[in-house]
Amino acid sequence: MLKVETKKKDIRALTRDQLRDFFVENGDKSFRGNQVYEWLWQKAAHSFDVMTNLSKETRDMLEANFVINHIKVDVMQRSSDGTIKNAVRLHDDLVVESVLIPTKTRTTACVSSQVGCSLDCRFCATSRLKRMRNLNPDEIYDQVVAIDNESRLYFDRPLSNIVFMGMGEPLMNYKNVLKAIDKITSPEGLGMSPKRIIVSTSGVPKIIKKMADEEVKFKLAVSLHSAIDEIRTSIMPFNATFSLADLREALEYWYSKTKSRITYEYVVWKDINDSQKDVNALVDFCRFAPSKVNLIEYNPIDDGEFQQASDKAIDMYVKTLERNGIVVTVRRSRGKDIDAACGQLANKA
Repeated sequence: MLKVETKKKDIRALTRDQLRDFFVENGDKSFRGNQVYEWLWQKAAHSFDVMTNLSKETRDMLEANFVINHIKVDVMQRSSDGTIKNAVRLHDDLVVESVLIPTKTRTTACVSSQVGCSLDCRFCATSRLKRMRNLNPDEIYDQVVAIDNESRLYFDRPLSNIVFMGMGEPLMNYKNVLKAIDKITSPEGLGMSPKRIIVSTSGVPKIIKKMADEEVKFKLAVSLHSAIDEIRTSIMPFNATFSLADLREALEYWYSKTKSRITYEYVVWKDINDSQKDVNALVDFCRFAPSKVNLIEYNPIDDGEFQQASDKAIDMYVKTLERNGIVVTVRRSRGKDIDAACGQLANKA
């Protein structure tokens, strides 16, 4: 007898084995589950109708029992520098944003992990939305698929890198982020190398240690912005709970387990963290493990409270870090004209 659920489930929440079991329970062969799984992940199907190696009866059975809660790119904006920003509508009508960042040698997807954000960084537009919910693994995966398709269409090459630097704090949605990365890196999914994925966190010490214990293969970046507790708490109030001492202890543990260099994302603001004292504190914080500092150009979010530091201050940072043997790059923002740059994602669609 045909099994029909009273409430349709999101089929991508099922494992391969659960899909195989579903078909056996409905009098079909278990390998049908393999076929459907391939359609859902390798081929990123958004409809049962496109699963052409299944009979019409089988597709109707799937339609009767399940939904595919896929994303939809509601609005796509293209910057003068080639950057693409997607306003991504979710199945419940909430919207997040993701960004394709092209260079001559690579295309990078900047993806979101939450609707809004769990943290309260005062310089970031996303934090003003507050967290509405976590994204599911398939919603994160779909952002990557959409950007991969755009990269192939507009730049004639596949997506090469992924950064979790969009809306949300990835480590506050750790389980779903990890499941998404598993699918992205699996041969049964997109087959991307985990070494081409960076998870950027503002610093959740307990989860950083958990990542180290689980021997994750992706790279870690930390949005630091100050190595002085008082200053960091004033711009990132959650630092009062997750202090620099706790963060450093977790990062020391991370390095002891992974031997993986730590990247620090760091914005220098006028009259906030642009003194010699600030850069000296950063040098001291970096000493415990091999590290790299990305000095990021600040992108205003309209109220003028935070202002980009002078070129002289940036130069002071670069020279002091290099003099102390710390790798440093100055990263110019992309997509500013479409509010796609770092810190500007704010769900304006």
